[in-house]
Amino acid sequence: MTETASHEITQAVCTAVKSKTDVHHKIKDITLKALTQHQLDKDNIKAVADAVGQGIHEGIADQDELAKDLFMHAVTALDNALAIAAEASTLAIEEAAANVADYSRHDLNEAIDDLKNRESLFFDTLEKIAKDGNQRVADIINDFITHARQSGTAVGEQTLIALDALKDLPKLSKDIIVSSAVATTSTLAQIGSGILLGIAESLQPSHAKK
Repeated sequence: MTETASHEITQAVCTAVKSKTDVHHKIKDITLKALTQHQLDKDNIKAVADAVGQGIHEGIADQDELAKDLFMHAVTALDNALAIAAEASTLAIEEAAANVADYSRHDLNEAIDDLKNRESLFFDTLEKIAKDGNQRVADIINDFITHARQSGTAVGEQTLIALDALKDLPKLSKDIIVSSAVATTSTLAQIGSGILLGIAESLQPSHAKK
């Protein structure tokens, strides 16, 4: 992701937070849109999450009594968007497993390892905001992190569901033959991005009514 694209995401999120209206929906929409514009791989997901996180930080920095509520609306939107992205990645892996001759065990295992780390990526993003923010912002974020580690997150729950589904795929067994084909983990990320775009579009009000 370019620095310009990252800045645009941050500014859009910051504006959404400061609007104090429909914050959750706006940030979820911004995050999903940003994720669908790039490959659904760990580097791009991290870049989007960091940009969104920075926007949340900037948006609540000058808030007083509303800071905590605005943060909760914003951070759960990011969490939900990452969970949807995890679902899309899972479907991409399942699709790849159905055409296993085009992939290597390394490709599939790397994609699964990426899934395992989605919740950690979420927490890393929040910890970075807390470290860079003022004490009031840091306290709000650290309280959330402590609670979320105990009660769970949407992306963490979706990851567990995904890993449970993928462990039963026969094509991912230890007997899989490493392919010499050119398909790679990058291709899986492209498939995931396409699937995520379909999911994101289905969540729009105009589609939901159909």
